[in-house]
Amino acid sequence: MNTKMYTDFDRRVLIVNRILIGFLVLITVVPMGYILIASFMDPQVLATRGISLNPSDWTVQGYQRVFSDDSILRGFINSLFYSTAYAILTVAISVMTAYPLSKKDLVGRKWVNYFLIITMFFGGGLVPTYLLIKQLGMLNTVWAIIVPGAVNVWNIILARTYFQGIPEELVEAAVIDGANDFQIFLKIMLPLAKPIMFVLFLYAFVGQWNSYFDAMIYIKDPDLAPLQLVLRNILIQNEVSSNMIGAQAAMNEMKKLAEMIKYATIIISSLPLIVMYPFFQKYFDKGIMAGSLKG
Repeated sequence: MNTKMYTDFDRRVLIVNRILIGFLVLITVVPMGYILIASFMDPQVLATRGISLNPSDWTVQGYQRVFSDDSILRGFINSLFYSTAYAILTVAISVMTAYPLSKKDLVGRKWVNYFLIITMFFGGGLVPTYLLIKQLGMLNTVWAIIVPGAVNVWNIILARTYFQGIPEELVEAAVIDGANDFQIFLKIMLPLAKPIMFVLFLYAFVGQWNSYFDAMIYIKDPDLAPLQLVLRNILIQNEVSSNMIGAQAAMNEMKKLAEMIKYATIIISSLPLIVMYPFFQKYFDKGIMAGSLKG
């Protein structure tokens, strides 16, 4: 748009928007930049002098320790599996639930919507959920991480709204051509729903990747622990395995290595999300807008 067409009010609004966006970018980039630089610095220099751009004050020992420890690598693989499997299951359930609910002629549609919305505000709580998972035999298994939260009502609502925005004429044309409901869903609706499916996948993947509470409650086997639970032990409890430090290390060396490992693991745990987002961005913008316009 030509800037000459802007009114004085429009220009003021644009200036305020740019300031706010710049502020948001600043409070996002600065902490990440600090953590990135700190992950390469000697902890003693970082504690005494702060951030230093002098290469002599930098070290890669933290990353070497992280990559040499089996628990970090195992946790990374576990988190990648949990997040991917959970996201796929969530998207499948959300889409298959949302499409029928987008049809106004579905019998009992209103009551199903009410039932789903009620679950957004009222839950059984931690103890009943724990007892249910225990009775189902899912304690200390991968299913305790993947299955319980797979039905996400908010994702279903987004997908339902997206399907409602698809022209009904496409369905009518497919029916005239002799397509049944399953063929319409698989060959017409699913290809058209790629943007919202990618959005839901990204939401679910990021949510599961950053989650550690469910694993802390339901998983006791260290071999099944996700990366975030391992990272929590390092960041909050300062628990660093003997493989990282060595049996003969002194207490001050333990603290020094723990500081290096903290920042290195934060960077490593953020890499999948940073790498994945650019591939999803074109679908994300389209899907989230289309899924939010029509009620």
